[in-house]
Amino acid sequence: MNEGERWPDGGCRALMFLGTGSDVGKSVVTAAFCRILKRRGYRVAPFKAQNMSNNSYVTVEGGEIGRAQVVQAEAAGLLPSVDMNPILLKPSTGMGAQVVMHGQVYGRLDALDYHRLKPRLRKAVLQAYRRLASHYEVIVLEGAGSCCEMNLKRNDLVNFAMAKAVRAPCILVADIDRGGVFAQIIGSWHLMSRRERALTAGFIVNKFRGDERLFASGVEYIEKRTGRPVLGVVPFFEDIVIDQEDSVVLQEDRRAIARTGPDTVNIAVLRFPVISNFTDLEALEGEPGVVVNYLSRPAEALSPIRPAGGSLRGPLRCAAHPGTCGGVKR
Repeated sequence: MNEGERWPDGGCRALMFLGTGSDVGKSVVTAAFCRILKRRGYRVAPFKAQNMSNNSYVTVEGGEIGRAQVVQAEAAGLLPSVDMNPILLKPSTGMGAQVVMHGQVYGRLDALDYHRLKPRLRKAVLQAYRRLASHYEVIVLEGAGSCCEMNLKRNDLVNFAMAKAVRAPCILVADIDRGGVFAQIIGSWHLMSRRERALTAGFIVNKFRGDERLFASGVEYIEKRTGRPVLGVVPFFEDIVIDQEDSVVLQEDRRAIARTGPDTVNIAVLRFPVISNFTDLEALEGEPGVVVNYLSRPAEALSPIRPAGGSLRGPLRCAAHPGTCGGVKR
């Protein structure tokens, strides 16, 4: 966003959660802070300028938004609104996506056409934020993916560009469970501009397993290298159920024999490059004694489920190789 494209503070305050990457826990942390602030008596609403997800939700207004903002709205005690997620991208191919603006389909664009649309998208984002800010005391914003993708910064709508536009202090969320948390945090810190560092209030180390006291030296190291506090070390929770946005969370080639037992029901699901609303399968995953396996080469599965896909590329590939994807059910 340009320097002049700002929304004045007014009486609404903002707090933003950025990430060192995808699936580090930004959505859960944002939802948690929406609930915390609501319990403390604030009128709070979530906001994510741009979402990329094939898992969408239809609001009472009849518009589509990302499902994570629905959970965050519920945490804030609100009905979901298209203003909470003004831009939704629904990938259909490796190069293109369906663009949903203010809840309505704008069109299907490739990457270059989408970048040409950015001035209009920026306007839509700031209009939506302005409407929310006029009704609530606090807006809790969520970024997307990594906040420091250097090739994307020029056209950024959703990370530091949004934080600058609304003057939101930012908290960077990192995932220690996947390893490399020091590289995540300190690497991101060194990729930030001076102004971005000034907006960064501190860090959250998410998904920590074990005794937090064993990480005390890690906290000290991060704080010494960045000059910013580690505001919290959040334990790994097994039972948080929040709709996922990206198919990155689906493990590839989990075999149907991964967990067996006399009472275990193993369900195989074809893992296409593009899957729409795979959160529909979470009801099965939540069933005791049921294991859902997402397989890209399910040769051993007698009757795998074929989920809905935004692209026919995967289904056509199965049709071309019936020996690999035989017995497919939708």
